[in-house]
Amino acid sequence: MLRRFLTLLALAVLVLTGCANPVGVPTGPHASAPACGQVLMASPDSLRGLERRSTTSQATTAWGDPAVTLRCGVEVPGPTTDRCVSVETNDGASVDWVSYQEEQPGADGGSWTFVTYGRDPAVEVVIPVAQVGTGQATAFLTELGSAVRVVEAGRACVGPDDLG
Repeated sequence: MLRRFLTLLALAVLVLTGCANPVGVPTGPHASAPACGQVLMASPDSLRGLERRSTTSQATTAWGDPAVTLRCGVEVPGPTTDRCVSVETNDGASVDWVSYQEEQPGADGGSWTFVTYGRDPAVEVVIPVAQVGTGQATAFLTELGSAVRVVEAGRACVGPDDLG
């Protein structure tokens, strides 16, 4: 009986430990910026129904499995011809993001990467295609907008119509 109890206890510990593994996220080069701590404190505990997970690095957080990750303190994008989208937040403001899709998706379906535009420090969000399903990747950004807006915008996306 004791042997069976110890076996069940060991299995329970393994299961719980497996759930508690932190997500490996590289630290951004400017992760020590004070605003990064504010962004993380303002980020939601759940994101589109995904629960927050611990991460291995400063100024990062994650939700769900496969993990949607947020890194604060990445390089600020300069002027670019990459796609830049303005995403309205839940409170009606907007945040500009430079959008990248993994060129050659792997077996996991690839991912979308978004980096804030015009904010220093910049914030990067990586969204696995598997988490998007039939929805839009920008729906995650809508929920993260209030947290990201802690960093004041100094520039905004412009398009061909804005250059006239």
